[in-house]
Amino acid sequence: MRIVIAEDLALLRDGLERLLRDNGFEVVASVRDGDALLREIAAHKPDLAVVDIRLPPDFRDEGLRAALQARKQSPETAILVVSQYVEQAYAKELLADGRGGVGYLLKDRILHVLDFVEAVRRVAGGGTALDPEVVAHLFASRQSDGPLERLTPREREVLELMAEGRSNSGIAEALVLTVGAVEKHIASIFSKLDLPQSGSDHRRVLAVLAYLQGTGQPPS
Repeated sequence: MRIVIAEDLALLRDGLERLLRDNGFEVVASVRDGDALLREIAAHKPDLAVVDIRLPPDFRDEGLRAALQARKQSPETAILVVSQYVEQAYAKELLADGRGGVGYLLKDRILHVLDFVEAVRRVAGGGTALDPEVVAHLFASRQSDGPLERLTPREREVLELMAEGRSNSGIAEALVLTVGAVEKHIASIFSKLDLPQSGSDHRRVLAVLAYLQGTGQPPS
């Protein structure tokens, strides 16, 4: 798997390079700003870009803007953004097209190497990976009406873990359920949210997006 890194802090950038290479990934470029990120993605067509949301020159949302532009210019490149803070609007914007292949993690999560590596693989494979703290903030701000209210408490727990990017077996382990029970809950979630028939992975992304939007409606 080929990866580009965009991170302005040299120490963290070097650490990410070393961590990824030590776990079998190929880092084809490592840059410090959004313009360089776009150039390297265009040049290398990597499988994944790991991008800090706040990059030079203003350290606001330059990394996110570059990531969103990269999604349009090179849709085959998955995007995993990292941030020091939970910024709900950014998570929603990143997932707004409903395509998957995106993730949003807090930088502290990088210290949990196995979880971080799993997230990298999941996002590069077309799935989603949202930091549990990001999910918790989004859940707290979710609207209280709409089709999401049709879900049972257990189905909401399953959907919350889906938003984190967990597999069916990971959800089963977290909730002490069988994989078969998790599959039934997910089928019920798809039905209650009126998600169209499509590939299972795509429907999971649509369900997560409905959850983040707080409406229970799939994107138009």
